Amino acid sequence: MDFRELKETPHRRFNPLTQEWVIVSPHRTLRPWQGKVEARPVENQQAHDPACYLCPGNSRAGGAVNPDYASTFVFENDYAALLPTVEEAKFEESDLLIASTERGICRVGCFTPRHDLTIPRMTLDEIRLVIEMWAEQYRELARIPWVRHVQVFENRGAMMGASNPHPHCQIWATADLPNQSRREQESLENYARKHKSCLLCDYLQLERSQQERVICENSSFVVVVPFWATWPFETLLISKQHVGAMPDLNDAERNLLADIMKQLTTRYDNLFEVSFPYSMGFHERPAGAQPHSEWHFHAHYYPPLLRSATIQKFMVGYEMLGSPQRDITPESAATQLRQLPASHYREAGRVVHEKTS
Repeated sequence: MDFRELKETPHRRFNPLTQEWVIVSPHRTLRPWQGKVEARPVENQQAHDPACYLCPGNSRAGGAVNPDYASTFVFENDYAALLPTVEEAKFEESDLLIASTERGICRVGCFTPRHDLTIPRMTLDEIRLVIEMWAEQYRELARIPWVRHVQVFENRGAMMGASNPHPHCQIWATADLPNQSRREQESLENYARKHKSCLLCDYLQLERSQQERVICENSSFVVVVPFWATWPFETLLISKQHVGAMPDLNDAERNLLADIMKQLTTRYDNLFEVSFPYSMGFHERPAGAQPHSEWHFHAHYYPPLLRSATIQKFMVGYEMLGSPQRDITPESAATQLRQLPASHYREAGRVVHEKTS
């Protein structure tokens, strides 16, 4: 059986970054849907919301007042999940009860003073300022002696748990590698040791030669629906150059990162003509003195939408107890995203759908 036949029947695919499998069930797209239908998100229209704790000049929940910022703005999270001054302590009993303190710094980064914008509706110059903020935050936090990992991530939309629609991200620096980065670290190291090359460099070469899962690219970056994607419209943004972290990108590459992010998120919004929810984050080389030459800069986008703006994919049952499972093949998802127009549906003057399912 060749791959064309394989992808039409139930099968599983291997994720070399996490060393896990995902089940693909393409025949299930024919089944009737009676699952949960979410309310269609309301498009935000206010450029400044006096009740928003992220808008310029407004008070935050902790009492601090935001400056009248004109571009990006970073501040320490008023309700941080981690603290930088925790005294080191460990607990272990019978190799079963194991715990240790974790030091960390949690920051919030606002993309723009405009409450009503998102990455796909920002200009390339505005996105470039966000990239400069991310690069500087990585550089600053990675210099702290006890910091081992810097994670930049964005939760967009109430469906992904975003408590505020103002365009923003979070930046966490931790004393240890978190689970996903640790798994990728081990996979990248093992692959480099075995093949004397980079896992993502080799994977990108395969994807570009086949073009089946490539959505868009420019001279420095490629976006694909990964062969092992779990979420219906999951994507992987990969640097064409073998660089380890955002500060390594030169001036032209930072401009092109802004371009590819706008291309991808515009396609996301155009898919169901809605401000597309997702969780995304950059995976960059660990902080510290080691060069980590095996590391390759990339970003993951995990959107929850399945069939429309109001139907969400859930990870439940077998997916929690066994393995993740998807119905739409990565190739089909890539085709849908690739064929969408590059101009945003709101800017193109097309009518926004009023349907709720």
